[in-house]
Amino acid sequence: MIHAQYIVDGNGKRVSVVLPVKDYESMLDKIDELEDIRIYDEVKAKNEKSILLEDYIKKRNKKHA
Repeated sequence: MIHAQYIVDGNGKRVSVVLPVKDYESMLDKIDELEDIRIYDEVKAKNEKSILLEDYIKKRNKKHA
């Protein structure tokens, strides 16, 4: 559960949120994880052939030699 405090303007409209650092860092971790999942799903949808990392590095090094 997130323990948020709100800062309001003169009309009582919420304009900002204050979070404990622990809650904020937890939210950032979850956002990062969701972004990783989104990228993974995007790559998987392309159905491209994969290669071993070692083979890619060898190919890249030959290209830049």
